[in-house]
Amino acid sequence: MLSKKQTLQIIEAMGNLFPYATCELIHKNAFELLIAVMLSAQTTDVSVNKITPSLFEKYPTPEAFVAAPVEDIMEQLKTIGLYRNKAKFIKGCCQMLLSEFGGQVPRSRKELESLPGVGRKTANVVLSVAFNEPAIAVDTHVERVTKRLGICPPNATVREVEEILMKQLPKEIWGIAHHRLIFFGRYQCTARNHDHDVCLQLLKENRPIKAK
Repeated sequence: MLSKKQTLQIIEAMGNLFPYATCELIHKNAFELLIAVMLSAQTTDVSVNKITPSLFEKYPTPEAFVAAPVEDIMEQLKTIGLYRNKAKFIKGCCQMLLSEFGGQVPRSRKELESLPGVGRKTANVVLSVAFNEPAIAVDTHVERVTKRLGICPPNATVREVEEILMKQLPKEIWGIAHHRLIFFGRYQCTARNHDHDVCLQLLKENRPIKAK
């Protein structure tokens, strides 16, 4: 496995390749981000971004989601995967936001993970993006890329990948490292068959890549 120095060098190279790597889910506040990340499970950010503008126009607050029949919420989500379960989780999440947190998105991982439909990855994204707290969210891109590059062993669990990255990287760059790994996996080192040597060469050359 790579050393701390080698891991940091790779993350820095990814920063040169994708200097504007950031969260691609469209949102205006922590609440919208929370819902968008919940919707993104097993669904592309592009698909989520297609429905959230109209979704948040119709349901701009937790109160609005709670007041709506779950069938109406499902109707708004039907173009994305697992929309029935996601509608139920969102409604339950909003009910708990109102009953336990005064309608505000909590700022701790433990409280975030207490919300229906919110796991560690979602909590980490919200903490990092909405509240600028050090956190690394491990999605399929992060897991695949770190294993392919030798940062993490092939048999590492998602939690182990997160813990390895936290040990290998300075705390102050956890959030940006997460986005760089996602962009590298999403736009260069994809899950589709490709010449991985090209990916390694790009990391060595640090030439900026235009996201597709």
